Amino acid sequence: MGSHRRTAPSSGSERSTALALGLLSAAATALGAVPATAAPQEDTRAEVDRLYREAEKATEAYNAADERADALRRDIAGAQDAIARKQQRVNTMREALGSLAGSQYRSGGLDPTLSLLLSEDPEDYLRKASVLDRLGVHQTAELRKLRGTLRSLSQDRAEASERLGALERSRKAAATHKRTVERKLAEARRLLGSLPAGERAAWDGASRSGRTDLLGPAGAPASGRAAAAVAAARSALGRPYVWGANGPSGFDCSGLTQWAYAQAGVALPRTSQAQRDAGRQVPLSEARPGDLVLYRSDASHVAMYMGNGQVIHAPYPGAPVRYDPVGMMPVSSVTRV
Repeated sequence: MGSHRRTAPSSGSERSTALALGLLSAAATALGAVPATAAPQEDTRAEVDRLYREAEKATEAYNAADERADALRRDIAGAQDAIARKQQRVNTMREALGSLAGSQYRSGGLDPTLSLLLSEDPEDYLRKASVLDRLGVHQTAELRKLRGTLRSLSQDRAEASERLGALERSRKAAATHKRTVERKLAEARRLLGSLPAGERAAWDGASRSGRTDLLGPAGAPASGRAAAAVAAARSALGRPYVWGANGPSGFDCSGLTQWAYAQAGVALPRTSQAQRDAGRQVPLSEARPGDLVLYRSDASHVAMYMGNGQVIHAPYPGAPVRYDPVGMMPVSSVTRV
């Protein structure tokens, strides 16, 4: 997504949870600073460029937060399973100790210390652990095992609670930012619509310009999976740009490349910045069909090289998945998956 006029590169984004959320906030601030009033035609075109460019960075930040939220959901599900298994072990241990207590009672009375340690309150076990040396060897071993499992269970529950909190914060930040991006994209479309037809065509033509003599012979795809990804990208031609989407009916820039490689059985990360590091870096002059072409110094846009100086990509709202020159904007790197 975003405009493809040559502009000064912006700083990159991080992929950890805290920095991803920080980037969301910074991008929202940058977007909020854009004036809402339309200027003369040339200024309006520049304004549209900036809105789309900033929205693209924000989209990749949103994608990173969304991917992190998915990972947290998986972690939480795993933690809940582990907690359930440990709780079952605790129940089994308590039943075994209860049987032991019953046996002692039938044989002449229940040891008061064992009765104490069979309390339902886990903290009671921990506070009264010093009485363990008054029990038999077997009882001591079983109670120590139960005490360790209870501690582990308590720690697991605390960690799961922290993950739930992080998930909720990530979800709220992404939802808030999504509304901000949507407002700015609507403003970009309004400004673009205010231009005369000739100016709109000129803006779109400028976004599609670029050198096509930057490469050597097209060559064949680097691998069978690259060939399959190329075929998938071609099948998506004409489908709409939908920010935050990764197919099959609509795509943003990194969503398209992720989806195309998924059809080839390759799992790419969700964001363009992460896709940059998903393979081996090669010079632009050696690019082959299926390679990922990253744009701007922060890798906030990605396309797939098709050969003959052309890429397929999802440009911005209102422009479908299409071919464009590989040099439509500054190339920062090329990744061979």
